[in-house]
Amino acid sequence: MERVMDPVAQKQPSALRAQSETIAFVIMVAALIVAPFVTYPLFLMQAMCFALFACAFNLLIGYVGLLSFGHALYFGWASYLSAHAAKIWGLSPELAILTGTATAAVFGLLAGALAIRRQGIYFAMITLALAQMMYFFALQARFTGGEDGIQAVPRGHFLGIFDLKNEMTMYVFVLAIFLGGFLFIYRIIHSPFGEVLKAIRENEPRAISLGYKTDRYKLMAFVLSATLAGLAGSTKAIVLQLASLTDVNWPMSGEVVLMTLVGGLGTIFGPVVGAFVILVMQYKLASVGEWVLVIQGVIFVACVLLFRRGIVGEFAHWLRIKL
Repeated sequence: MERVMDPVAQKQPSALRAQSETIAFVIMVAALIVAPFVTYPLFLMQAMCFALFACAFNLLIGYVGLLSFGHALYFGWASYLSAHAAKIWGLSPELAILTGTATAAVFGLLAGALAIRRQGIYFAMITLALAQMMYFFALQARFTGGEDGIQAVPRGHFLGIFDLKNEMTMYVFVLAIFLGGFLFIYRIIHSPFGEVLKAIRENEPRAISLGYKTDRYKLMAFVLSATLAGLAGSTKAIVLQLASLTDVNWPMSGEVVLMTLVGGLGTIFGPVVGAFVILVMQYKLASVGEWVLVIQGVIFVACVLLFRRGIVGEFAHWLRIKL
């Protein structure tokens, strides 16, 4: 006799996952609200920008299975265009950020259209090559300021009302952008579109056999990831009032990979935790100079060998919940 599954029993895992994710989100928001009264708001704003950057990268590698070594291209060039728009064109901060984000979306569309034709290491190398090509262009271009970058970027007034030179006002502004980007990524992951992306990650030939045009889905995911990375870079330029070659160089692409792996690949909260952990480590170890890169390398190897699920992944596995 065929066994019939209880519909209530089928709903329990998804309900438990939604409950655990809601609790984790509330804890994260509460911590970010309290944090500026405990530590430096400027550090927290920078960390949230990098957390959004890592979440955007995780959307591509964690849910589509595409490893990009060139995400600094979108983060860095969005930073340049946002800074240039605010300082030279005199645009308001929201318009400057939209300019940088749109720039990242265009670059993502162009780079993605080329890169998704290949898979595996070939895909990764194409993204790296394109990013380095644009890095050398940034080094030579006049409007980027070369090695000096674009400095003293004005924060301006949000909507012409809120003065972003005020540290707490700027913090609320960045927090709103981060939470908006985070929730947008969460919605993508849990939408029918996100389910197709996961199917492509698990078994692309089978997804093709079911009638899905996987290249279109991968290109759309690539553009979304690049756009959100651009949103993070644009916001960072306004926060730190600086856009430099560091943002567009290849170590930035490696850094976001490290943040994602340390926090937890394929988890929604992992990149956020990973970004904060890496930035705290960089600030605490600033006195050792270049040795911080060696220490980061050791941590990367330790993550791969000892806890491959990352901090959040291992914690969720231990509690038997989804984060």
